[in-house]
Amino acid sequence: MTETRWLSSREQRMWRAFHDMRRYLDEALDRQLTEAGLSNADYQLLVPLSEAPDRCLRARDLGRVAGWDRSRLSHQLRRMEQRGLLTREDCPSDARGVMVRLTAEGQGAIEAAAPGHVETVRRLFVDLLEPDEIDTLVSISNRVLFRIAQESLGPGTSVHVATIDPPIGE
Repeated sequence: MTETRWLSSREQRMWRAFHDMRRYLDEALDRQLTEAGLSNADYQLLVPLSEAPDRCLRARDLGRVAGWDRSRLSHQLRRMEQRGLLTREDCPSDARGVMVRLTAEGQGAIEAAAPGHVETVRRLFVDLLEPDEIDTLVSISNRVLFRIAQESLGPGTSVHVATIDPPIGE
């Protein structure tokens, strides 16, 4: 058994600051979306649908982009469909597949919520960073995401996460 590599006081301060920042930022973003009439889960699905050709994606691809399992996706899609934000349709190329299409109401909801969401992200996060800090944060985030993907899925497994680029030298 290997010995635990405890965090130094400096590492502990960094980890706790990061953890608290992430938690409070998530809470602030959730509040903003709630005020706009959406949940964070709604927004996570509406964004890729609004950016997709014909505002339509295969359900499995939408789940992959959101990083959700099939059950969670199915429950959220049902709730959103009941609210008129999207529809589910048969996949024309695969009888077992399901296509998810953004409705006009769903498009209106994302268009109404997005400006406030972006302003909150900008005010509480982006505008506080210098340009070189943004580049550093992208690099750090990609390294962490790449490591998580490697450990979760094993070496040589392809990962479908739009934000992951292998770190230089990997």
